[in-house]
Amino acid sequence: MDDAGAITDLLRAGLADTDTAWSLGTFGAAAEFRRLPEEPTVPLDDGRLGLVTPRGGIALSPPVETVPVAYETALGESWSHAVALCLPEEFGSATAHPVVTGLGPDTAALSPEDRDATLFDLGFGLPQCAVCLRTRDSEALDILGSAIGTPALDPQDPRLSRVPRGALTLIFAGPLGRIEVSVDAGPDGPRAHVVTSVLRLQRTHAATAPIPAGLVPHAHMLPPHPCKDASGAALPFRMERHAAFQALLARWGDPQLFALKEHCLGRGERPDRIPDRWTRSVEKVARAQAALLAENCPQP
Repeated sequence: MDDAGAITDLLRAGLADTDTAWSLGTFGAAAEFRRLPEEPTVPLDDGRLGLVTPRGGIALSPPVETVPVAYETALGESWSHAVALCLPEEFGSATAHPVVTGLGPDTAALSPEDRDATLFDLGFGLPQCAVCLRTRDSEALDILGSAIGTPALDPQDPRLSRVPRGALTLIFAGPLGRIEVSVDAGPDGPRAHVVTSVLRLQRTHAATAPIPAGLVPHAHMLPPHPCKDASGAALPFRMERHAAFQALLARWGDPQLFALKEHCLGRGERPDRIPDRWTRSVEKVARAQAALLAENCPQP
């Protein structure tokens, strides 16, 4: 199977798993899509990979240049993991505007019934995604229309608080696709954030993520963690989740970092790599995982 087919299979499997979450955006501004196991879903009708729930949705159309990068990072005495969906640096969001801009009907909306609602780019001009609001509410249309041409409009702008929350949908859209978040989605559903103080740092991703030079993450697939639930609360160790992500790490991770972790777990030779922040993180993750494996999967 070629890489394009393997990436499609990776995304389809993640979308089918109710415990897998997704994010799309940049460091300081991102939308996250997650759903409950019992939540009704509707597949997209236009060939894009994705689905819609009553509280939001996700659509993915990865370019052929997409590069998945699986990684783990040390986090206290535990770790986090993700698969970053990256594109070469020269890719940017062709739809991102530097001022508030009316875009007309949202013809790319995930649900057909939303494609006549009006879409506004909120004017952040980010290289990885456009931050937008969609509405058909008359007061919201007046507020957003009066802001056209002005600098970035924070989604938490007090003027928008007068609008019924169910009348607004936040949309983060970029070269890989889009995530839609109903403003009243609730704490356990899709959500989004824009933190202007973080955006000023102009970072494409967290410094702890081992993204190869020349690549920029535009979205992340967040498979279920073996020791935590979606809220970060501790769970009993689940070996099947651990094994599933190790398979992703072997296929899509940095080969040297994966070989280093295998060496730390007593499997294989240590790779010839100069120690750096990422090798030290891998060693710490390996120690945490070795302790859990010894406790939960003792050797005979």
